[in-house]
This record gives sequence, structure tokens and C-alpha cells, in this order.
Amino acid sequence: MPPTAQTRLRLALTEDVPDLVSSNFEYDRTYLTRSTASDVDPVSLRLGNRKDIAGKVQRPANPLPYFGAIPTPDAWGRRIIEAKLGAPLNGLPESQYLLHAGSVRVGALDVRSDASAPPLVAKDSWDTLPDLVEAVDLIERGQPVPPGLGNIYVQGASLGGARPKASVRDEHGTLHVAKLSSRSDRFDVPAVEYATLRLAAKAGLRVPSIRLIDVCGGHVLLSRRFDRFGSLPGDRTPRGDIRFVQGHATEGAREHRIPFVSALTLVGCDEMDSRSMSYADVAACMRKYCRRLLAYDGVAELFKRMIFNIFVSNNDDHLRNIGFLWDAELQGWRLSPVYDVLPQPSLASERFQHLGVGKSGRLATLDNALTRLDAFQLSMSLACDLIADVWEAVRQWRDAFDGFGIDLRESQKVASAYRHIDDIASQELRRRLP
Repeated sequence: MPPTAQTRLRLALTEDVPDLVSSNFEYDRTYLTRSTASDVDPVSLRLGNRKDIAGKVQRPANPLPYFGAIPTPDAWGRRIIEAKLGAPLNGLPESQYLLHAGSVRVGALDVRSDASAPPLVAKDSWDTLPDLVEAVDLIERGQPVPPGLGNIYVQGASLGGARPKASVRDEHGTLHVAKLSSRSDRFDVPAVEYATLRLAAKAGLRVPSIRLIDVCGGHVLLSRRFDRFGSLPGDRTPRGDIRFVQGHATEGAREHRIPFVSALTLVGCDEMDSRSMSYADVAACMRKYCRRLLAYDGVAELFKRMIFNIFVSNNDDHLRNIGFLWDAELQGWRLSPVYDVLPQPSLASERFQHLGVGKSGRLATLDNALTRLDAFQLSMSLACDLIADVWEAVRQWRDAFDGFGIDLRESQKVASAYRHIDDIASQELRRRLP
């Protein structure tokens, strides 16, 4: 069963078309009386004293013209909406991107023109995948999408990122992200991302349930939406985060939406300034906005993810690709399972991450990563143990890919992305590591 909508907030945008000038927000008074109410945005829209904020118009606490937690579509979603409305690249006011992004967007929020407006949904069973693959090809070639393939305008518009993707439900009715191939791909991206996520799980990182399926002669990666979970009447919300990672819908269960924000929201910077931020900045924000119990383990895993990204040359590790979920049981924000981990083949001996790694900036080496252990509150011994966990998994990546069923030719195309520990650690550090 779908979740029941409730008004959480009223959002007003001031636009100088197509630019967004400013925004303001007011919590719904009825929502504030609910015991289950949570911060929409832990930085700009904290609940605090509910009596004080009732009926009060609020503005972003950071220099952004909008609230970071509002689920705006990313590059791919905007492209879908522009194709739907016949608009040029970035040619629509922000309000139109918000309203046309569909009701299966990430997190607990939907955006509608008013409280009586129906949700924007479409048939989303996984038997729509062949149509989605065809529609993506048409959009990438700049050709019109016929009415029979119009589901792409709803299923594909709400998710983040620049690559083709859509929301679909599996045979159990569980919501997934379907990650598709692009005409410009140099290798089988869905297959390689699938195998790399499996590798991340071997390294001890939390990864959502995933599977790789064949559609129209190509691969599609299905990744379970960790911002949804189902419960039967009378069920108690399970403690911990197992519901964020695995499981599927049960007949008669009600689907619940879990609040989600990205590190871009926590850090509070403009997307254009993301490259000046670092993993240490994210760790500091986690200690500020996450519950202490959740922050300690989360910061250690953040460090381990940084190490994994260095080993596999995933340099798309920007702030939007680090997420946080609201844990209703523990009443705090926690690091979400890892997502969007895609190796980038390179012949360069010196490589860089998107975010800052250590005192040498974005330089992707283990020595650099160990220069800011204070930010992660890790001892050198524990940090080396975490590196050893990652190396133990990554050093066997070829055998792992073969075991995951990845074609040898695809493995060879991305081989240069996977780095040997000797290439990213000094001799002095190497003596401390396995």
C-alpha cells in the first residue's frame, strides 16, 4: 500500500525566470503536533521549540537560495522534464522542475502545487523496463518520445545524478532504482557498478540489496531504495538500519518513506563550491547533526568509503553522493548505505578525488588520507586496520568480477581504475600495512 500523504510544509519560491532568487518555508501547524515529526532539513529547518516555529516563515540558514533538503531533480531528471515540456537545457523555472519530478522522489518529501493536488505517479512495475530503455535511447538522441513510452517522464524524473535511471518495482512490489546504460558509455556501466558494489560489501561497507538483470540485450542494475520500508499493521519499527539495506515488500504491508538529506545539505554549500569541501568537513557535520551513537560508527565508515574510493578510482564522490537517513527509532540522522560507486579508468599515476582527502588536498593516496585522522577521531592502528579490510577485498577484484559473472572484456576495460596498494602508499606507510 502506498504511504498516506500529509502536509509537512508550505514552500514559496521567488523566481526571476528561469533563475531562482530565494525561497521561504513554513512548517504546517498540524504536522508540528505529530509525535513522529522530524526535521525536514537538519541545518535550516530544525524543529527545536515547536511553539516558537509554529506559523513562522523561515529562510535557508546557509547562503543558498533554496533549502538543500527539498528534493529537486538532478541533471538526468531535469533532462527528462525538459524533454517532456519541450524546453531547452536549463530553460525552465525551478518551480517547474520541482512540480514535474514525480512523487517517487528520494526521501519523505513530495512537492505539489497545493494540498489537494494528486500525486504524480505512473505504472512502475519492472515489466516497464524495456519501454524505459527505449525511451532513454530516444531522449539521448534528441528524438520525441511517443505517448506509449511516456512513463519515463514520471519514473525517470525524480532521481539524482547525471546518468539514465528510473524508479521501478520488482516482482514483490519493492521500489528500486533501475540504473541504465547510456549511448556514450565506454564500458558496461551497470555491470561494473554492480560488481564494484559487491566488492564494497566484501570490504565491509553497507550496500543496499542489488541485482543485475538483462533487458533488451543490455544490463540494468537494480538497487533497492533504502529510503523506503514496509510494515504490517501493529509492526514495531525495527531497531538499527537493517531495513535500509535489505528485504522486500510483504503482501498487505504499508510503504513508508524515510527522510533523506545529502551531505550537501549538512555542509550547507552551493554545489559549485562542493569541490572546495573535504571528507573532514563531512565528518565534522556528522558529529554536529547526527546522534552521538550514530555519528561515531558513521564517521569511521565514511573514512573507509574514502579509502575504497581511492582504491577503485571513484572520483564522483561529491557531496550529493553521500547520504543520510532519519532513524525514527533512534531519533537521529545516520549515514545511508553507499551508492553511486563507479570506477573511472585512468592511466594517470597521480589521481584526485572530488572531495578533499587530507592535508594534500584531493590527492588520492593513502598517506594523504592518514593526515586527517583527527577529523575522523581514529587511531593510526584502527585506520590501518580499515585500510587492510579494503585492500583485502580490492586486491582480488579480478577473481571477484569473474565470480559475479562480469564479462572478461568489460573487466579489462576498467582494469586501470583498480589500484595496487603499492601505487598509493609510500614505502614507509607500506611497511605498516599488509
